Amino acid sequence: MVVELFLDLLSQPCRALFIFAKKNNIPFEFKHVDLLKGQHTSEEFGKVNVLKKVPALKDGAFTLAESIAILLYLSRKYNTPDHWYPSDLQKRAQVDEYLSWQHTAIREKGCQVFSTRVLVPLIVGQPLPPEKLEEAVKELNYALKQFEEKFLQDKPFVVGSEISLADLVAIVELMQPVGAGYDLFEDRPKLSEWRNRVEEAVGKELFQQAHEIILNAKNLSSTQLPSELREQLKQQLLKH
Repeated sequence: MVVELFLDLLSQPCRALFIFAKKNNIPFEFKHVDLLKGQHTSEEFGKVNVLKKVPALKDGAFTLAESIAILLYLSRKYNTPDHWYPSDLQKRAQVDEYLSWQHTAIREKGCQVFSTRVLVPLIVGQPLPPEKLEEAVKELNYALKQFEEKFLQDKPFVVGSEISLADLVAIVELMQPVGAGYDLFEDRPKLSEWRNRVEEAVGKELFQQAHEIILNAKNLSSTQLPSELREQLKQQLLKH
């Protein structure tokens, strides 16, 4: 029995899982959960993941939420190559360190830029004040500086000479602002060269396949959102 992965490739963590499973020839059934149609809020999906968020995994009667937990589960279940999640104690700790840090840094700040440039105008129907975008970009730039100086340094990848889960999780997050029209790799040669190495490591065709939807995110229309979902999201945004 193959595992079922509940994904929407608009989501960064879903793209990481998709790439990881494809690259490692992990047999899985792609279950599309359309975020723009609110399918993640359905009662049916709630039986798979009570948190009602993607990604989610179903392996027989076993279910799992949270992308990092799913990535680690798949790496162990299918005994993927060691470089993804090294058996060496210190190298593994470096991967864990990045995965622990990124939630409130790269992920959070990248999401802010994407929301400010794409999601909020889509839902509210008008762009946010320019200063909101400037602040979001400023915070993301600071996180990128930390990523380069602390985690990447002068290495080809986060953990030395080979790609790991840290690189994969990082790249999908950084492509989210790119999909919103902010090319954060421009004028950052170290980051740009790292991106090229990551693409080569996973395969450019697979990388493009995973990111095709997000790279067209600027063309999303509010008509793609059900009116009830759009109103719910609008009310949530107005509270912040």
